Amino acid sequence: MEFSTDTFDVAIAGGGSAGSVLAARLSEDPSTRVVLVEAGPNIAEGAVPPAIASAYPGSAAFNPAWFWTELRATMGELRSNQPGVPRPYEQPKVLGGGSSVNGIGANRGQPFDYEDWVAHGAKGWGWDEVLPYFRKLERDLDFDGPLHGRDGPLPICHVRRADWCGFANAVAHEAEKFGLGAVDDQNGAWQDGVIPTAANFDENGRRASVALAYLTPAVRRRPNLSIITGAVIRRIVLDGTRAQGVTMRVGAEEKTIRARQVIVSAGALGSPVLLMRSGIGPGAHLGERGIAIATDRPGVGENLQEHPAAGVSAYLAPHARIASGKRYHLHSLVRWSSGLAATPAGDMHIAVSTRSAAHAVGRRIATLYGWVNKSYSKGRVRLAAAPDGPPDIDFRMLSDPRDLVRLMASFRLSVRLLSGAAEAGAVQEIFPTSYSNQIKKLQRPLLLNMLLMAVAAPVMDAHAGLRRRMIDHAIEHAEPVERLAADDALLEDHLRRIVGGVWHPCGTCKMGDPADPTAVTDPAGRVLGVENLTVCDASLMPTIPCANLNVPVLMCAEKIADAMRGRR
Repeated sequence: MEFSTDTFDVAIAGGGSAGSVLAARLSEDPSTRVVLVEAGPNIAEGAVPPAIASAYPGSAAFNPAWFWTELRATMGELRSNQPGVPRPYEQPKVLGGGSSVNGIGANRGQPFDYEDWVAHGAKGWGWDEVLPYFRKLERDLDFDGPLHGRDGPLPICHVRRADWCGFANAVAHEAEKFGLGAVDDQNGAWQDGVIPTAANFDENGRRASVALAYLTPAVRRRPNLSIITGAVIRRIVLDGTRAQGVTMRVGAEEKTIRARQVIVSAGALGSPVLLMRSGIGPGAHLGERGIAIATDRPGVGENLQEHPAAGVSAYLAPHARIASGKRYHLHSLVRWSSGLAATPAGDMHIAVSTRSAAHAVGRRIATLYGWVNKSYSKGRVRLAAAPDGPPDIDFRMLSDPRDLVRLMASFRLSVRLLSGAAEAGAVQEIFPTSYSNQIKKLQRPLLLNMLLMAVAAPVMDAHAGLRRRMIDHAIEHAEPVERLAADDALLEDHLRRIVGGVWHPCGTCKMGDPADPTAVTDPAGRVLGVENLTVCDASLMPTIPCANLNVPVLMCAEKIADAMRGRR
């Protein structure tokens, strides 16, 4: 497909959550010609794969058809101060992005998060300014009032306590002993407690991918909107420091789209890479890679943040398990405050996951997956020696000692909660969570995996000794949780080795005061030093919010779309 120089008013590079919202909102103006380009496959009403439609996210997880399979990332540094070993880091490659294939938590964070953005130079992004956009995007099916929206495109449900399995109820009972009582609304007033999970699935229990919620059949029929899938954006077309379009690869061919405005929405890992390949980024680094410098912006690729995470898992007694079927598995969460100096209230999060995989063994294993919800460690993204190849990604998790101390506390709290659940008869074994490559392969919803696990599951139920040996092999002979929890040195070594994220990368093209040399965009998302170029996705976030990032990203896209329409 070839395009003339003035074909489009806006070209959007990336069809994830942000890109889908921008395409839908900007094309509401019939005089604005919009093209959305996505590297992965299309997802459209009437042709949604069952694994994506399912409310159980494990149905779509780790399917190579919907991810950038070549990505590797270093998570943290070992205690010896040696770099960790890069390992797979799953990032979606499909229309709708993470909203199509990741977990479907639908929460916003707390007011402090957005006041913190203002403190870091993002003027106009305080809580009072962003709340209207949170309300605009959502159709909350359970709650009303000044904190909620009822008419937006994205349905949000809350897992009812009546539907919690025995394990979730046992954890809630134990949490009460630590002063963590029942809280009803995850997106209500910010407070600690045990809270039903808010998730973006609809009344029929179907995942509400942004590719469906925003890019409805009516939106897709607009004559001024084009959606191209299966096309990988390679560069931003620049005339000096003015963006004029993008180049993309479709199969073996390279094509050019010309546009008056370009929006980069390739995610916190993809957007800085696209800028750097186009000559926008740290000058010295671009020079090392043989890339002509259009604009020296040292902040591009810096400030990479995630939620450092580690879990403790449990083999469940039969009566405590989730019911069979593809049900949503994150029944609840434990929000708690570390009390560490200079950290906000509710800075910690434990997801109560009642199922670890789609197969039969997965239904027998639950996890308390704890993460530092307000983290401070920062990494970076850089181009590899071959700039067109996968980038170098180093999260440097736990490099800030505040994150290490709090993740250790999270691990110990999880062990105590599970030990109490074991005393109550809901749990039969407790062991460290592992997401090794072997386990990820077994988590893929393939027929062979289903058959193997269907054979293994009853054996594990019937033979405690064999069950323990199988678990020990799967977690690569990690230390018992009791030893880890009792020994600071052992626990630190364990966490530095296995720490992971929760697929919430952000911050690599941060918005801020134009006078800040580390800012990449102004508070409207406009790239500093380049005309007609905007960034809009999680890379804009100056600091990571206490939230799953999908809903905050949608908020950012709604707000920036409004600003762009006002500028036209």
